[in-house]
Amino acid sequence: MNLHFEELTGINGARLGVATLDAEKSLNALSLPMINALRDRLDAWAKEPQIVCVLLRGNGAKAFCAGGEVRSLVEACRAHPGEVPPLAAQFFAAEYRLDFNLHTYPKPLLCWGHGYVLGGGMGLLQGASTRIVTPSSRLAMPEISIGLYPDVGASWFLSRLPGKLGLFLGLTGAHMNARDAIDLGLADRFLLDEQQDDLIEGLLQLNWQEQTEMQLNSLLKALQQEALAQLPEAQWLPRRQKIDEWLDVSDVRCAWKALGLLVDHPDPLIARAARTMTEGSPLTAHLVWEQISRARHLSLAGVFRMEYTLSLNCCRHPEFSEGVRARLIDKDHKPRWHWPDINHVPEAAVEAHFHKAWEGRHPLADLSNE
Repeated sequence: MNLHFEELTGINGARLGVATLDAEKSLNALSLPMINALRDRLDAWAKEPQIVCVLLRGNGAKAFCAGGEVRSLVEACRAHPGEVPPLAAQFFAAEYRLDFNLHTYPKPLLCWGHGYVLGGGMGLLQGASTRIVTPSSRLAMPEISIGLYPDVGASWFLSRLPGKLGLFLGLTGAHMNARDAIDLGLADRFLLDEQQDDLIEGLLQLNWQEQTEMQLNSLLKALQQEALAQLPEAQWLPRRQKIDEWLDVSDVRCAWKALGLLVDHPDPLIARAARTMTEGSPLTAHLVWEQISRARHLSLAGVFRMEYTLSLNCCRHPEFSEGVRARLIDKDHKPRWHWPDINHVPEAAVEAHFHKAWEGRHPLADLSNE
């Protein structure tokens, strides 16, 4: 199953639920069975009075979670060209339902986002009530490299970043460190990688019967105080003004051109981000521009419904399969995009990604936080 659950007992019989992603070789990439099992257990813990708090973490030093297990998805896409494979309909509905449940979880839910926190891992981290990052954290939505788009609620959290930073991170897949995540409101606490045992011990010592929020806050604050000396330097907030200027444009073609001119920029962070974008999928860039624009006017539930529509349509088009082939299967890193020129991506093809790809009621129609 690649998941491990345990319940630890603290004072007064209060229990801490610990869910551990345990697929270290694949950097804890989420498969459909893992998603379903995690959601079932979290639902059960939400109803169990003795469970007072949940900790979600990943095994291995390299990653909390490096995304979804997309290879099997792409195999299914190839077996159903031009159609929505049943696995895709099941996978994305289950993943987005899990992510939404995290955002609306009724108990304190802490997520330990160490190492790589990419794609689906970001979906888990952003849903937690306390999002913890460490010196090893590397957060990103790198879907432009595989012809998908930033999903798992990224329409929500990217569209709410300062200025054009959300658009920039979606177009370039640029990595954020712990300081960036704290600066941009994508993390709540900075702890050292080796402080996880201290956190668990502290949680078990809390008196969960009174002033729970105050006690939890005091514990996290004290642990963070020990860690702050190792907080890395900010990367993206100091560059925000320039990014806002580059992306102060009327459409995505102009944005692509503006960032594309920066591939030899003297700032290596900017140059790397620009290169990643120019090697990525022009269709994805169109989807990023449109999803961030639309998400500003949507509820959280509305965002997940929009992303479900986008994801199924991405499975019907060749870019996603080709991106995964080039980056993760054959690893030649030379994707042959169907539309290699951003100026030649038809508006109709972009618009079609936002139209329903199923019969009847929306599979996520029951999600509600309005």
